Amino acid sequence: MFLPCDVMVPGQLEAVFEAVDKKWGKLDFLIHSIAFSPLADLHGRVVDCSLEGFKMAMDVSCHSFIRMAKLSEPLMKDGGALITMSYDGANTVIPNYNMMGPVKAALESTTRYLAMELAEKRIRALVVSPGPMRTRAASGIKGFNELVELAEKKVPHYEEMNIDDIGAVTAFLVSDAARSLNGYTYYVDHGLSLIGI
Repeated sequence: MFLPCDVMVPGQLEAVFEAVDKKWGKLDFLIHSIAFSPLADLHGRVVDCSLEGFKMAMDVSCHSFIRMAKLSEPLMKDGGALITMSYDGANTVIPNYNMMGPVKAALESTTRYLAMELAEKRIRALVVSPGPMRTRAASGIKGFNELVELAEKKVPHYEEMNIDDIGAVTAFLVSDAARSLNGYTYYVDHGLSLIGI
């Protein structure tokens, strides 16, 4: 199914889950891979970010994961996995990542709480944190190409991340082979997060 799912449009997210329930009656896993910040707030200093910009970034990038977890809970009748995507800027100050750093930190903390709250229903919550990857979202970060180049200089045999690398790790995390993993952040970055940018 391909359905509209703008988390800022009331009812669209709920309609997606209703369609899943109607077609399959259950859900095994969910991948949350959205983030947004108004460019003026993303490109400015954290201390200068607007209240409205911060609220919007938190709503789209973090609170939407909470909403998705709530809508997934009744559908994950046999347990399941909730995966969200983050970036090392949640834990380390990354040049030009600015306001998204605190927002991703909130997302990672939220994931840990969801992991514990939903554990009794065998629903796991995990974070995948890729290294710098050229995506449409990353193109909004000033100097992003320099982050990739810096990673290549710092980590021996560094290879730029691609969607297949992220997909392989995510497929493992939602599988039964990973049923004992819960609440943690998994870095897919050739070890870059060990030394930082």
